[in-house]
Amino acid sequence: MSEGIRLYNLFPLLAGTVNDWERHLDRISEMGFNWIFVNPFHTTGASGSLYAVKDYYELNPLFKGRSRRKASTLISGFAAAAEKRGLSVMMDLVINHTGIDSNLTEQHPEWFQHEADGSLHSPFAVDPADTRKKTVWTDLAAIDYSDRPERQEIIDYFAGVVRHYAELGIRGFRCDAAYQVPAVVWQGIVQAGREAADGAVFVAENLGGMLEDVQGLRPAGFDYLLNSAKWWDFREGWLLEQYEIFRSIAPSIAFPETHDTSRLAEDLASQGVNDPSDMERRCRQAYLFSAVFSAGVMIPMGYEYGFRRRLHVVNTRPEDWEEPTFDLTSFIADVNRMKASVPVFNEEASQRAFAVGDGRIVCLLRCASGGGDWALSMINTDWGSAATARADGLDEDISQGREVTPSGESKAFAAGDELTLQPGQVRVFIRK
Repeated sequence: MSEGIRLYNLFPLLAGTVNDWERHLDRISEMGFNWIFVNPFHTTGASGSLYAVKDYYELNPLFKGRSRRKASTLISGFAAAAEKRGLSVMMDLVINHTGIDSNLTEQHPEWFQHEADGSLHSPFAVDPADTRKKTVWTDLAAIDYSDRPERQEIIDYFAGVVRHYAELGIRGFRCDAAYQVPAVVWQGIVQAGREAADGAVFVAENLGGMLEDVQGLRPAGFDYLLNSAKWWDFREGWLLEQYEIFRSIAPSIAFPETHDTSRLAEDLASQGVNDPSDMERRCRQAYLFSAVFSAGVMIPMGYEYGFRRRLHVVNTRPEDWEEPTFDLTSFIADVNRMKASVPVFNEEASQRAFAVGDGRIVCLLRCASGGGDWALSMINTDWGSAATARADGLDEDISQGREVTPSGESKAFAAGDELTLQPGQVRVFIRK
């Protein structure tokens, strides 16, 4: 069985120097993750944003600290330390733009988009939910990937960046704003990465793009996309529609929060959920739901402790490490162990949602592409009270199973059983 990606985002500005990163490896491994994603660790332009890269081959001084070792030695050492613990390292690959004051804007201004007055063009993002809202990043310069002679030069340059880090032990690349780069460009870069490191994994960061933009990535060869399960209300059909479209392109990754979103714990506090035990319960169920929804799952550093401060690509520092509100490390380990052991949770299987009982319990029925494996996740969407319903509406060939809910009892299951779920609870059942 090929395991899906269980991805822990080690946010470097919060973690500190590369040497400090290594101190988190045992904890990450013990939680059952198999990948670590690190945001851009390169030198930055004047804005200081991690995503305003100045030099792709130099290490940000904040992450080098007092070490006199070369950047390549530090990165390869971290990758080797992670590998010893069964963890593969993924880096952020930012190629749709550079910092506006990067080495490349000085050395190759012809590689970039320009305004009518000749100045560098800054990239922007449009809110898919409201196309009138546009965010412009003035500290960035957009690369011009139009079909022209210079395009191959740019592809060759970034293929070289990928080969360089693959040689240092990096085995994955999270491709920032992938939808803003033509698929033909990604094809060349993905090929270079897989030639340099057998089994290299490429994840498209696609959530800022319109659906047609994501569909345009189909030929690129990505291994994973990101999905929008975080924002589902367990009622509307849009998420399962997205899931069906995405799984025809590549498996996807769900998450309860990312470095780009507010913290779930802070969102809950703003909604009046301030009791630590209630907050912990909700964060537990959010992670479990993310883990069973798609082949991949991801959290950012601090989720396991209920951190509330939003991660910031310029201002976050190690001093922003918070006192834990709770500790989900053991629970996350249980969830990851369950996910890794159940084949149907490691593929982007067919999936449908339906309500049972009085409608408060929503079921996700996940069926493997072959062999008859299935998983049923039942979710009580009512956080105020328990709900009871019969497990009806299943496929005709689903009859007997067993419960594998982490931190719960392992019970036999049969279609039509009457089941009770506590407020907000997620219960998981699989074929015997």
